[in-house]
Amino acid sequence: MNTTTVNRDPLYVAILKNVITVVLSLAIIYINGTLVHTFRKHQVFNTNSRYILYIHLVINDIITLSMMILLQVLSYIIYTLNVSFCIIMLILVTCACLNNPLTLAAMSLECYLAICFPLRHPQICTVRKTYIVITVIWVLSLLTILPDLFIIIATRPAEYFHSRVFCLWTNIVTDTILEKKKDVSNILFLVIVFLILFYAYLRILFTAQAASVTAKKARNTVLLHGFQLLLCMLHYIHNISIEGLSMLFPKDTLAIRYVIALFIQIMPRLISPMVYGIRDKMFREHLKRYLLPLNPAVHPKKVQKRKI
Repeated sequence: MNTTTVNRDPLYVAILKNVITVVLSLAIIYINGTLVHTFRKHQVFNTNSRYILYIHLVINDIITLSMMILLQVLSYIIYTLNVSFCIIMLILVTCACLNNPLTLAAMSLECYLAICFPLRHPQICTVRKTYIVITVIWVLSLLTILPDLFIIIATRPAEYFHSRVFCLWTNIVTDTILEKKKDVSNILFLVIVFLILFYAYLRILFTAQAASVTAKKARNTVLLHGFQLLLCMLHYIHNISIEGLSMLFPKDTLAIRYVIALFIQIMPRLISPMVYGIRDKMFREHLKRYLLPLNPAVHPKKVQKRKI
């Protein structure tokens, strides 16, 4: 039976950490959930490829935060989890994290096509083709994980999947070859996405020199996508950061793991609502109806009924 020795925080520290993480994550999930609700309720958004890709990015953030909250709370309550359950959770989190850079690349290409090929853009970026792109993104993400899962299933006895382990990917995948394969695939993903962003930015930049307001806005959006990509890259230095700092401060390993998870895994999720939820005028106007339900300027009819 597989067992894992885990250092534990004092009760008051564990409660404080979980309260901070859960409250912050739920606040971000609420904002993102409002964005998804706004998207679903208005046809002007769910028939636009740009907003479809954006909501896919937001949904991935919701999945990541939800799984992280569940994993953290369970790790503090029962410490070790069933291996099979842990694998399912980690696959969901890993796929959602891998989806984000690919979605950013698709969004940048959509901006490039809208600015540089405005006449062909409606024929190229249809709703059907957008959902096909999203399907391809999920398939590519799964293809980087499923080989590892098949190898684990083939090399581990059946009893292993009924044992308990502290739920970290490094505790599930212990083969150094698989770890190197994961690093190579992550680097390949990031390099391809970076090249796409760089190409789209340069093409839009040349178009923006014609003083087009729309082109300049698209250029700024691609720059913001580049910043989001940098935040995605922080995910890949997560384990390295923990190992390096833990060697320098061995007595503070738990605090280091928590702080790095907070700043690398949770805080960057605040950026996605800013891309269209705040910057985009049309989305912002519709979003106010749900985030500010008692605002008289937003709901004049409801306020008028109350006065009557």
